[in-house]
Amino acid sequence: MYADAGHWWWLVPADSDYALEWPAPAHYATGAVVLDAPRVPPLLHRPHDTLPYTPPIPLYLALCQVTGTIPTWSRPISA
Repeated sequence: MYADAGHWWWLVPADSDYALEWPAPAHYATGAVVLDAPRVPPLLHRPHDTLPYTPPIPLYLALCQVTGTIPTWSRPISA
């Protein structure tokens, strides 16, 4: 996880947006290139695993919880 004064970045595996609508103010961005940052954001946390990724489902559920959003798979289906 990286952070600066206004943003936090999590690295998640590719295609973590498949079938998920990430709740606002979260923004899923591919490539993770931050061109206008005044400096490289500092690394705040690195998982102890060999892969530097945040598991996307727990992150998605945590974001839904703090934003009051119903997870995509829990929403009613209209016929």
